[in-house]
Amino acid sequence: MASFPPRVNEKEIGKLLLNLVDHTEVVRDLTFAPDGSLILVSASRDKTLRVWDLKDDGNMMKVLRGHQNWVYSCAFSPHSSMLCSVGASKAVFLWNMDKYTMIRKLEGHHHDVVACDFSPDGALLATASYDTRVYIWDPHTGDILMEFGHLFPPPTPIFAGGANDRWVRSVSFSHDGLHVASLADDKMVRFWRIDEDYPVQVAPLSNGLCCAFSTDGSVLAAGTHDGSVYFWATPRQVPSLQHLCRMSIRRVMPTQEVQELPIPSKVLEFLSYRI
Repeated sequence: MASFPPRVNEKEIGKLLLNLVDHTEVVRDLTFAPDGSLILVSASRDKTLRVWDLKDDGNMMKVLRGHQNWVYSCAFSPHSSMLCSVGASKAVFLWNMDKYTMIRKLEGHHHDVVACDFSPDGALLATASYDTRVYIWDPHTGDILMEFGHLFPPPTPIFAGGANDRWVRSVSFSHDGLHVASLADDKMVRFWRIDEDYPVQVAPLSNGLCCAFSTDGSVLAAGTHDGSVYFWATPRQVPSLQHLCRMSIRRVMPTQEVQELPIPSKVLEFLSYRI
């Protein structure tokens, strides 16, 4: 017999359910755990991340401390077991969300890191920085696999904060795991492939601040400082057999487990994201 969702009481629409009060400064970002647990993480200028359980009347479960400055952005891995947070420092923080402990800090950026996003298989992590770069990391090893530069030639580390007309503001992974979008202060939005170091498509956008792909990846939305939202049809490409195989196995296995598989080295290379 078919079951139907309960009818929504119109009087309940728009009703405030919870007011989570504990941060002492501006809250810059929010992210829900993808596993449906209703675990919420908030990132704040008070230098902390706070973990809330919305199934338990919004009870604050944990405070994650480690950032020495403002926290700008945070993102869960697809399996909800790992959290990335970035802020007003050069480091990228990775957290174990089963134990609420820091896994590692990823070092490589030369200026504040302002945005982060995991690939849909959890094997890759994209971070955007004011150093004019987007890095693609293997979060399980801490290796930088790809660099997407927004200034050519790239600024040397000592001048990495000087090219403020090329600061990268936002980065987002497409749901096909093959494309990444970025917004920078040079009035451009760029679409990248994870296996190419140049944009596959570029479009004009002034005052870009944030971006996100639609669920099917066919549309990119971008918000601007002046309150506008713009939309683009995104590049569509048929993923290679290698990419489909990589995504399939990486959804269930981290880097270390893949490397330990008793398979021929050529097959292992085929299944690995590499520099």
